[in-house]
Amino acid sequence: MTTAAATLEQHARSGPGRGRGRDPRIADIAARALAGERLGLDDGEALFATPDIWSVCEAADAVRTRLHGDAGYFNVNRHMNYSNVCALSCRFCEFYRKQGEEGAYTRDTAYVVGQARGAVEAGATEMHIVGGLHPYLPFEYYTGLLSAIRAAAPALHIKAFTAVEIVHLARIAKVYKADDREAGIRWVLGRLKEAGLGSLPGGGAEVFDDRVHDEAFKGKIRSDVWLDVHRVAHELGLNSNATILYGHVEHRRDRLVHMDMLRRAQDRALARLGYGGVGAVPEAGKGGLGAAPGHLGYRAEAFDDATPVITLTRPGVSLPTPAMNSRGGYFQTIIPLPFFPDGSDLEGLPGPGGLENLRTLAVARLMLDNFPHVKAFWIMQTLAMATLMMQCGADDIDGTVVWYDITKVGGSSTHQETTVADLQRAIREAGKVPVERDTLYRRVARDGAAWTTAEHR
Repeated sequence: MTTAAATLEQHARSGPGRGRGRDPRIADIAARALAGERLGLDDGEALFATPDIWSVCEAADAVRTRLHGDAGYFNVNRHMNYSNVCALSCRFCEFYRKQGEEGAYTRDTAYVVGQARGAVEAGATEMHIVGGLHPYLPFEYYTGLLSAIRAAAPALHIKAFTAVEIVHLARIAKVYKADDREAGIRWVLGRLKEAGLGSLPGGGAEVFDDRVHDEAFKGKIRSDVWLDVHRVAHELGLNSNATILYGHVEHRRDRLVHMDMLRRAQDRALARLGYGGVGAVPEAGKGGLGAAPGHLGYRAEAFDDATPVITLTRPGVSLPTPAMNSRGGYFQTIIPLPFFPDGSDLEGLPGPGGLENLRTLAVARLMLDNFPHVKAFWIMQTLAMATLMMQCGADDIDGTVVWYDITKVGGSSTHQETTVADLQRAIREAGKVPVERDTLYRRVARDGAAWTTAEHR
């Protein structure tokens, strides 16, 4: 038994569930999840409430194993923030600065090109780019940034700009209209794709609930707009990711609603790729669309009743591949992100603990039945916790990163880098087999800094 497994089993024997044994509700939920049945929100609440966290993690690992066997994915990547100047002042954010404020920065093209070349020399397959909502940069700055990277490093996949940034770019380009926002979003994404954009990251989703939105990040786009950006990206053949930021002012039910909205959006994306449905949307009272009273952010009208339920957890179902992108894109990964209060306006909150992080990721694997991957983002979970999560539903540990300025865990600096050897060691400790992948989850064959990919199925 690995160290991580022993730690979890010891908790199961001596923690809150001691003397109670296994929770029979979890066994039933696990069996239905492995059969490819969509779990309802009430099922999710049972997964969050049970003291039998071992069974929750065991069920999530069973689903993860069905989808990926013993593969544990990582990539060689480089993060870059082009600016921390932001028009917003979200209460949970330590990253943003105002123009002229101490610590504010905006990178020029030469700096960006230097980062891209450095990434190539280090063997990176991906450059991950996000930033603040800079109120003064023109739209041409962003297309120029992508074009410069593509010219300097044509093989480097560019994953850039959260949905919040895409809407901001539509506004500064003066193509965003409240009565036809989709046209402006499509215009921006089309031009960014022409300039070199390869896929979208999943940031800016936070938690899809209007109460939480107004309390913690008022001014950001709401759930319907975030989902619109990713839907249009999928229609243009761009893959994307999704996040959930938890452990602040939201409730567990809010997290489950967020997950349900994401999987309904993924139903639409997978239907476009030709996947067939497996049944109806869960009924009101069963944990489905009608079962979230008071969640104003839960816009059921965003989903047509005719949208089929599509699960990838059924036996024999193949995962989507980049070869399908001619028909459309899809959500590749869910990335649960714990909230770190230090330095923000919400620093009086305790933030989530280790077991809450573990449970939330495991629940995400069980609820998001049509998301191919679940990522334990080591930068925000720590490498040790990410190792444990690889046994509890996660199949991806992210990459080498190098620079990360959004969140600094435990006083760490913006230089947050690990090595391929460290990532491989962490995956092996979890009892998995390290597999290097590119942004689109194609397996990487490597010869030093030189690399090639093959379609991963």
